[in-house]
Amino acid sequence: MTEAPAFLDRRSVQGRRALAGLTLGSGVAILDGSVVNVALRTMGRDLDASLAQLQWVVNGYLLALASLVLVGGALGDRRGRRRVYLVGVGAFAVASALCALAQTPGQLVALRVLQGVGAALLTPGALALIQASYRPEDRAAAIGTWAGLSGIAGALGPVVGGWVVDHTSWRWIFAINVPLCVAVVLLTRNAVPESRDPSATGAFDVLGAGFTVLSLGAATYALTASGESGGGAVTAAWVVAVACAVGFVVVESRSSHPMVHLGMFRNRVFSAANAMTLLVYGALGGVSLFVVLQLQAAGWSALEAGLSGLPITISLMLLSSRAAALAQRTGPRMPMTVGPLVCAAGALLLLAATDAPSWLTVLPGMVVFSLGLALLVSPLTAAVLAAAPDRETGVASGVNNAVARAGSLLAVAALPAVVGLAGDDYLGRETMAAGYRGAMLWCAVLLALGGVVSWFGLGRAPR
Repeated sequence: MTEAPAFLDRRSVQGRRALAGLTLGSGVAILDGSVVNVALRTMGRDLDASLAQLQWVVNGYLLALASLVLVGGALGDRRGRRRVYLVGVGAFAVASALCALAQTPGQLVALRVLQGVGAALLTPGALALIQASYRPEDRAAAIGTWAGLSGIAGALGPVVGGWVVDHTSWRWIFAINVPLCVAVVLLTRNAVPESRDPSATGAFDVLGAGFTVLSLGAATYALTASGESGGGAVTAAWVVAVACAVGFVVVESRSSHPMVHLGMFRNRVFSAANAMTLLVYGALGGVSLFVVLQLQAAGWSALEAGLSGLPITISLMLLSSRAAALAQRTGPRMPMTVGPLVCAAGALLLLAATDAPSWLTVLPGMVVFSLGLALLVSPLTAAVLAAAPDRETGVASGVNNAVARAGSLLAVAALPAVVGLAGDDYLGRETMAAGYRGAMLWCAVLLALGGVVSWFGLGRAPR
């Protein structure tokens, strides 16, 4: 599985250096995914951007990441995981530097797509390199360290972003990535041994990857454009999205080396878990976007808005292992049903932040939402991996990761149009409050549907 003469010892200097480089690289990608929402309002004013253009600032990154994360994993298996990881880090650094210099909304969107491409190359590589590089007895601890520090990066994102926006310029949320990426390259280049998957043979699934990008891209355009305009362009985009989705299914079912083995979806638990993922992570993307926009429209600073999201990451860090232990005793059905319903209750409580929000009206909803999320995330991951054959656990994890990103992508694209927000409505206190109210109601509906899907779809799934 690995080309190195010996596995790394986690306690050695080389082992610690390698883990630092892999963790920092993943952390930078996670940080950038969570930091941008807090800065959107300031970016919009500075660049004179419409709401649709700000949606694309978020969705350009998510689109590239969701549609190419499986491609990044497959390229690493074939071409060398360390090589692809470092290429991804380099692309991410270049794109970040250019994002900091963007002068128009169009430039920023295009560069965010490039950032997403870099993230799609490095994100699957980090975990694969840990699995391939460390001694078997060190892998669990190394993965735990990687996951824990990645969670801290997610927690710091909104806080760091808020402080940067309030005290310097939104451009620094991108510029700060450059020295961090340089540190990742210096730590990783010589410390991490190269590895490949010798069983990853055959032609690369170019058609499958292309259909994925086109389908998600066309659907995202159609959902976003429907809030600003309508007519033939939106209809044509939907036709392209559906046609490419059908093309993807046909290609994957006939390919001898498919990017996604569609047979996995014949497993009821796997299909139900991914359907729930689409709904729940769509709602999570909506809540993350609309809460910070609403709070800033109501007069909160960017730092205060960023701090409002801390309960989510704190709950995940403190309670995820306990939720996993609960799922081991009861099976995944109960926590994956109750968790989304608790999240839905949290989204409804967040309606209290519609008019003159304060910490007393924001924190209860965020805490309840966070507790529900902590209850479902670990059982969801375990259920997805347990439902796939051992040889396909990596692909199963990648599929679930892509579905989660796609859920957030589609929700962020659709919700502003659904709740009647367009143009510069996000800058107005009253228009933003009305849109926020509708968005929280829709997020609660998505979360409740996620609970229903889990209850009926998982059935008596094995523990």
